[in-house]
Amino acid sequence: MKKALLVHPPFPENGFWNYKPVCALLGAKYPAPPLGLITVAGLFPDRWDLKLVDMNAEVLTEGHIEWADIVLTGGMLPQQKNILALMERIHGLGKRVVLGGPDPSSQPDIYRDADYIVMGEAEGVFTGLLDDLAKNATGGIYSSAEKADLAVSPIPRYDLLDFRNYLMMGTQFSRGCPFNCEFCNVVELFGRTPRTKSPDQVIRELERLYGLGYRGHVDFVDDNFIGNKRTAKEILTVLRDWLREKGHPFYFSTEASINLADDDELLDLMCEVDFRYVFIGIESADRKALAGSKKFQNVTRNITDDLMKIYRRGIVVNSGFILGFDHETSESARMIVDTVEDGMIPMAMVGLLYALPNTQLTKRLLEEGRISESAGEIEDDWEIDQTTSGINFETVRPRAEILHDYLHVITSIYDDESYFDRVLRLGMSMEIRPRFIMKPGMRVKSIIGFFRLIRIMGFSKKRSRLFWRNIMQLLFRKPSSLETVINLMAMHVHFKSQTGHIAGIIVERINRINEPVHEKIKALA
Repeated sequence: MKKALLVHPPFPENGFWNYKPVCALLGAKYPAPPLGLITVAGLFPDRWDLKLVDMNAEVLTEGHIEWADIVLTGGMLPQQKNILALMERIHGLGKRVVLGGPDPSSQPDIYRDADYIVMGEAEGVFTGLLDDLAKNATGGIYSSAEKADLAVSPIPRYDLLDFRNYLMMGTQFSRGCPFNCEFCNVVELFGRTPRTKSPDQVIRELERLYGLGYRGHVDFVDDNFIGNKRTAKEILTVLRDWLREKGHPFYFSTEASINLADDDELLDLMCEVDFRYVFIGIESADRKALAGSKKFQNVTRNITDDLMKIYRRGIVVNSGFILGFDHETSESARMIVDTVEDGMIPMAMVGLLYALPNTQLTKRLLEEGRISESAGEIEDDWEIDQTTSGINFETVRPRAEILHDYLHVITSIYDDESYFDRVLRLGMSMEIRPRFIMKPGMRVKSIIGFFRLIRIMGFSKKRSRLFWRNIMQLLFRKPSSLETVINLMAMHVHFKSQTGHIAGIIVERINRINEPVHEKIKALA
């Protein structure tokens, strides 16, 4: 029997989604497992023996690597340096490496030392890799001009995971997005025509999780869950009936576009299924910046009204914002702060615009001479994540001005008073009707986590007053929101630390700036 080791490289420690201190409150090690790798694991035939090591949750030893006949790894741009270091380590122990994932697919030249590279989606090309491995071929590149048929996507190998390591599990319903935002690489990787699994496939995946004993939070990792609203409603209807039959063993989160607010039927179904969180890319409240980046679907909207429609279904909205667009001004930054406050957005991922490989943005900047060909390769002193990275091109307005504005935004929205007030207002505004009820073991874990949180916040000089105020007000005025607000207050453990980390990096970059202005930028300004 051949042996394959699947290794998930670590993400940067201070990334927005890397909230390990919050995980520790509930005895977990990392927010979510590597769904891509366990999906690839499902493509192996039974004659293969498989092991998974997620380096975000456990240590990779030499023994793990020496056990394997082949090692599979890969990942996203923020993992690039760790992927390269891991590949060198594996080769040093005399093993061959299969690479895949968004970053190796987008810029394979950076990974030229890999033995095998799977380009794009694995479902359509994996048999070719398996055939070559059976023939002891020493290398190969595997790609297809066609997008994968999700009907052949396997059930992820959830059995390779230790559920205790994670706060949530992942599943996927669709790939692709109908919109065409200039800065986004989703349409380049997965196309503009959303492809979906059948309701039966999704239910089989959830049945597998259920059968393995998992209960709790399941994240639909889709880049836009409602890219095809008709099929989204179909899966939600089937899922609603299955959950009722099983006694609501799960609750859900996902990512969607803001036009979710336009469809009451869709929102009602998500409420019935117990969706509790949705991430929405707002990016900017400045209409010129939105239009300039081709995010036309957001240009004419009243964001606050849209958010309130979603909140009324008991769904918390987390959002992404970006600074660094060509058509923005300092007023754009102030508008982001106002949007976060007025819209009661608890968790706002505010980033600096990064020109990702192969996006329309990168192609345009290359034509304008504002970015180098090697922009996607991480320099030794860079740590790429969704917040501190960038700006990796020549900007229209002064870079130092953008960085100052960025500092203003993150320090404003994650200020103790501002954050706790916003979370309280959100709790008072939401209509929460949970279906999932914790089992006794989970309830005990949650109570232990709450007492750990009290140790951190309940006696803190700056946060204790706000912490206890929120709890007492909700306890007597809106008890249905109490659990949600406690969870959101716990997230401030991460955001406070991360904001300090980001501020240190940005101040250092401001101090280093002394840049000439490109002629093309002068013409744009």
